[in-house]
Amino acid sequence: MGRTMVPRIQKSIVEKSHNLEQWLDANPAEEISTCLGSATEQDVHTHLNVIGAVMQNTQSELFGVCEVCKGNINENLLELDYTATICLDCLSTQERRDLETELELSQTVQRALIPHEAPSIPGLDAAAFSRPAKIVSGDYFDFIPLADGSYALTIADAMGHGIAASMFMASLQATLHMLLPDSLTAGAVLKRINHFYLHNVNYTTFVTIFIGVFNPRTRSLTYFNSGHHPPALVRRNSSQVAWLAPNGPAIGIVEDYRIEPGQVQLAPGDTLVLYTDGIPEAINANRKEFGSERIGQMAVRYAHLSAGEIITKVRGELAQFTANHPILDDITLVAFKVMD
Repeated sequence: MGRTMVPRIQKSIVEKSHNLEQWLDANPAEEISTCLGSATEQDVHTHLNVIGAVMQNTQSELFGVCEVCKGNINENLLELDYTATICLDCLSTQERRDLETELELSQTVQRALIPHEAPSIPGLDAAAFSRPAKIVSGDYFDFIPLADGSYALTIADAMGHGIAASMFMASLQATLHMLLPDSLTAGAVLKRINHFYLHNVNYTTFVTIFIGVFNPRTRSLTYFNSGHHPPALVRRNSSQVAWLAPNGPAIGIVEDYRIEPGQVQLAPGDTLVLYTDGIPEAINANRKEFGSERIGQMAVRYAHLSAGEIITKVRGELAQFTANHPILDDITLVAFKVMD
């Protein structure tokens, strides 16, 4: 293996370690717990230990040498997974087949952002608003049609903002559009994405993502929340909010990724509001945060309105709260109303 790959791997590991450690240090326990979902801080430290061990190994001349045949490991393989210790020739038939699939995925997600067109979803009134903190955004929302007639209602948020976060989202969108329409469940897709991003030299941040698979025929919503802020669900004529809490960790922070589906039965008049953390974390002149609770209160107060009107009301109250104070993070808001 040429040693030119080693500095790239080292740079990637240093950046990712710094990002994760800074995130653990700078955020309150409640925010970290939300992002981790069913995982723990110890799981993050386990991941940090793994990539830390790789960093130590890069100092050795044996790094990139196959443990079986002692030949060089292909650089494309190390770029995809810098924890690899066996070369292509020593992989089993199944391992080689799996790797070919991953390499094909790697090439696909490096391409430009797939054009976003929101379809007309039977039984749902949908509206969305998104504004980047800088020129480009690290937020993402989508409505992906699936083979069985269902739709994957998706919102995601990469740590940070700007060019790096937006490129992460470009690859994530391409990956979801390629994998979700197949027979894989959304949970299996998220597990595969975590595996792909975890040790990839090109990605040094992590992403929270919520995928709700809506079946128009049954009005059921099967959801997978990977460390994302819980969407607010308000039943028709109800004064209570049900929060669709994380049931799995964010993508790219734990080695052993596990997620279990949640399910809710929707009915005409129900309202679902999804958002990224730029909204609850927006601050006013007194340094007070807008907060998720306020979003829930508005979801109740405006549940009788259309999805577009809900978006307009929340945006109005956010602007009034911040009094045009600069928004420091990307903001995205998506609303759904279940129709008769």
